[in-house]
Amino acid sequence: MTGLLATEPRPVDLPALAADALWQELELTPKPGLVDRLNNGSHRDMDHALFVRSIMAITPWFARFTELGEVHAAKPADRQLRILRPMGMACEQAMYAATGGVNTHKGGIFALGLLCFTAGRVKNISADSLCCEVSNICRGLVARELAGRSGQATAGERQFQLYGLTGARGEAESGFATVRKALDAWNGQSLHGLLLRLMAVNQDSNLVSRGGIEGLRYVQGYARELLANGWDCEALLKMDKALIERNLSPGGSADLLSVGWVLSGIK
Repeated sequence: MTGLLATEPRPVDLPALAADALWQELELTPKPGLVDRLNNGSHRDMDHALFVRSIMAITPWFARFTELGEVHAAKPADRQLRILRPMGMACEQAMYAATGGVNTHKGGIFALGLLCFTAGRVKNISADSLCCEVSNICRGLVARELAGRSGQATAGERQFQLYGLTGARGEAESGFATVRKALDAWNGQSLHGLLLRLMAVNQDSNLVSRGGIEGLRYVQGYARELLANGWDCEALLKMDKALIERNLSPGGSADLLSVGWVLSGIK
């Protein structure tokens, strides 16, 4: 009986969903300000081929994250980040080795790695159970790593001090609240629609790094206008041109789009 149970497939294959999410995000075209099959967006050091190499390097790690979560499932949530981080950093190094030092997917590794790791310690996998446990694992992360530091050594720390933005840490600690709200309003048809919903509300640290708080508000307003008035491929191409002219890239929303793909696949 034990042998039969051990060979049963997991009801949800999170590592496969995570890998597919990265491919779905990359191939979505047009994607305003971002690398896609049409152009490099607002990036001079990245292109489609580089992202392909990055995804190939990252993909094997998703199963390792899940296996690590399984091994340490009995340990309390507040100990899990310390267990996960060394493997997350190793995955980042694999990415950098494949891209020649270019950060293509650091945010995706953080978010999707957390989801895969959490899938290893959650008995009944659902969007609710995963997001709840990610929130438990990341409880206090913003306070420890953003609010608790005064040196403002990183972009994330500076943005928290200046604008109260919590970035990827805050989104994880919230159990991906921004993604889940966008999914609730999404019709499940076009990934472009989900991306626009994310861009309309996400406090995207990539945009703030490139264009200040004004750049963030510009993209949010543009996305809201398209959602309110309707959009098509031509409108997205026009938005792409506008963001490229302003050197704006909503990379944080691209990462959340991947999270949205995973969560929508297990509802």
